[in-house]
Amino acid sequence: MDCDLRPYQEEVVQAALRGENSIIWLPTGGGKTRAAVYITKKHLETTANAKVAVLVNKVHLVDQHFAKEFKPFLGSTYRITAVSGDSNEKDLFGCLVKASDLVICTAQILENALINMEEEKHVELTDFTLLVIDECHHTQKESVYNKIMGRYVEKKVRKEGNLPQILGLTASPGTGGNKQLDKAVEHVLQICANLDSVIVSTKNFIPVLQKVVPRPKKQYDIVEKRALDPFGDHLKAMMWMIHEFMPSTVSRSLREMGTQEYEADVVELEKEGVKNENRLIAQCALHLRQYNDALLINDTVRMVDAFRGLDEFYNSRKTRLLDGTDIFLQGLFDENSVELKQLASNALYENPKLTQLQCTLQQEFNNENSRAILFSKTRRGTHCLLDWVNSNPELQRVNIRAGILTGAGTGANHMTQNEQKETITRFRTGILNLLISTSVAEEGLDIPECNLVVRYGLLTNEIAQQQASGRARAVNSVYSVVAEEGGREMRRELTNEYLEDLTARAIDQVQQMSPREFRLEISKLQQIAVMTRIEAERKKNERKQHYSPGQVQFQCRDCFLPVCSGEDLRTIENTHHVNINPEFERHYRAGVQVVLEKSFEDWEPGRLISCRNCGKEWGMEIKFRRVVILPCLKIKSFSLKTPEGKSTPKKWKNVEFQVKEFDFLADMSTHFPDLDLDE
Repeated sequence: MDCDLRPYQEEVVQAALRGENSIIWLPTGGGKTRAAVYITKKHLETTANAKVAVLVNKVHLVDQHFAKEFKPFLGSTYRITAVSGDSNEKDLFGCLVKASDLVICTAQILENALINMEEEKHVELTDFTLLVIDECHHTQKESVYNKIMGRYVEKKVRKEGNLPQILGLTASPGTGGNKQLDKAVEHVLQICANLDSVIVSTKNFIPVLQKVVPRPKKQYDIVEKRALDPFGDHLKAMMWMIHEFMPSTVSRSLREMGTQEYEADVVELEKEGVKNENRLIAQCALHLRQYNDALLINDTVRMVDAFRGLDEFYNSRKTRLLDGTDIFLQGLFDENSVELKQLASNALYENPKLTQLQCTLQQEFNNENSRAILFSKTRRGTHCLLDWVNSNPELQRVNIRAGILTGAGTGANHMTQNEQKETITRFRTGILNLLISTSVAEEGLDIPECNLVVRYGLLTNEIAQQQASGRARAVNSVYSVVAEEGGREMRRELTNEYLEDLTARAIDQVQQMSPREFRLEISKLQQIAVMTRIEAERKKNERKQHYSPGQVQFQCRDCFLPVCSGEDLRTIENTHHVNINPEFERHYRAGVQVVLEKSFEDWEPGRLISCRNCGKEWGMEIKFRRVVILPCLKIKSFSLKTPEGKSTPKKWKNVEFQVKEFDFLADMSTHFPDLDLDE
């Protein structure tokens, strides 16, 4: 199959065909992946011992790039392998790379293989001759892309040879949140330095590109502010009662209820409460966050959705009231729940944004061939919107068939990767005609021409805005922003339009630099990055040695019950943190069996575990090598008591002591002497 390019694609591939490292900047729908296929084909044809890796940042893009782009054009001539966290082959990544000409995988799989020193799993960057990095604007800060490219840049600065050619693909590098041109230019240069690449775009064929990628018609569907919101007012009154239950100094520091700022404040307040072992403050903060969530949901979807979330939260805690604080908080909700439920079912006060959304959808779905994507902020929001669509007679009348697409994971509202695949297929084939999605569908997803994209109650950056509007690819398509008059979404959307223009101006300025000036600037940024990374690594290692494991006591985050010491913990495969002390079992209760779609080499999931005292979820059991069951802990469920006070690390990498690697024979014989290891 021939891989023909449009004139503007021909223009942007030239630097890569000369063997230079480059970033291709083309809008969503402009055919970046096709340009990458063309470059890969030429590279494989002209390079001795060529080996190519195509890196993506989302699992569903592995299959898409394989089936729709690389396999049709290169599959008959070259050995192509697609590997994602889903596939069992990932455990033999080193062997797969040796046996393939082209590997398509998530960046994390390559990162794992670079770290893992077992022969069949390990690879080196120098094993490849070309790295293609999709959605390469993510190559910054702590991202996996930047970890991989950090190694690359370090090797380059040390003048180590045989590094692969780099090809980055992006619809927008963004401005890094900067609003001034000089700062936006610095951001674009930093992305170029991180990828060791020039940035190329079409200069001679802009009209052709605009014809191929028509911009959707943008409309602001403006909604007037809710005249009356008795349900929201009642929630706020209950929150004030919780404020009054706490010391007066605490509640004065909290910002406006029903905002992201308030959420940030109560998250910090809960941490403070835990650190000071003040359960009253920690629990009040935890509950205030639930009420604030309900206000945010009330502002986005229906009152009944907001009520349902609170109702589920309080029902799950009813049987575990430990002290006066729990009794007060539970009692407050129980006393008010009947009135809240009545207010929530009064159609007079329903959310006006939903009325506007209904009009927007009805208008577009009068055409029976319509396809639309509705972007919402949270997983929970997508479920609420689906429920609303399915129970709305007006939307059923125009034959809307909706489905949900959210990120993959193992939580309650997460989708499995197979469910994601299935939903995308059903939308592609027209079984579904409305996709209600979180940001997972913004990037890279090749979804059939949509004639409507709606951004509903979203505050995001200019990159996400461009990505989302780029999903509306049908002729005469509409990009609608449903927002409150003078509200924050509206202001953010207008800021994003300005930033989109600023990004283009910044890129243009970078492209105007002389090759020498550009190289000097990039070289300087790369040297700074290498020094910064070395220093960060040194500090990280120093932090890990701050305490000995025996000095760190773990407490349940909700009830402060002391449960184990850092001495009892081990890491398995650098990922799972397990407790190997058999005594630990008396502190937890095991619940339902965890079911994961994928299988793992050395372990399988067991049951969920929670605190026997207060019911706080702690993690899950894992069955290791089919021999022993070990509790695997979530760090967020615990607070750590150290000689210098208490801490609440968000991730295991932030703990200030070294967790020992699990030594199967030594640890098992010490802690489980009755276990027969010869079976």
